[in-house]
Amino acid sequence: MSFEPVYGPGSRALILGSWPSPKSWEQGFYYGHPRNRFWPLLARLCGCETPGTVEEKSALILTHGLALWDVLESCTIEGAQDATIRDPVPVDLKRVLAVSPIEAVFCNGAAAYELYGRFLQPVSGIEAVKLPSTSPANAAWKPDKLAEAWGKALGPFLG
Repeated sequence: MSFEPVYGPGSRALILGSWPSPKSWEQGFYYGHPRNRFWPLLARLCGCETPGTVEEKSALILTHGLALWDVLESCTIEGAQDATIRDPVPVDLKRVLAVSPIEAVFCNGAAAYELYGRFLQPVSGIEAVKLPSTSPANAAWKPDKLAEAWGKALGPFLG
């Protein structure tokens, strides 16, 4: 089972990952690997401090009109390598869409984008934007370059 989604009635943009890494499972929340750039990047784009606790991370998402989830409810995977995903079962996106006026979907990396297109775009009817992964494995994308790409895409939706 995936983590519970973070969303609310003010969430206009949905950020989707593929599946939590082992470090995220240890931390009990999204993007828990200490070298993953997701939380520092999002804080930078929102002009605030990098959140440390689950509560602070959830508040950052909700305060800025975002929603956060993964594309998959369950799967078989080796470590954190998206390329090894087998037996994918998608989440029930209708849960979020029933409450949140989602206008845009952003996928954190190629695997989330491909899985969203295959399983969830037919449900939402919203074409996703593929953003460069914030994973430490995506070392070619330095923080400034990530911030430029993510900021250009997410900027209009950050409340």
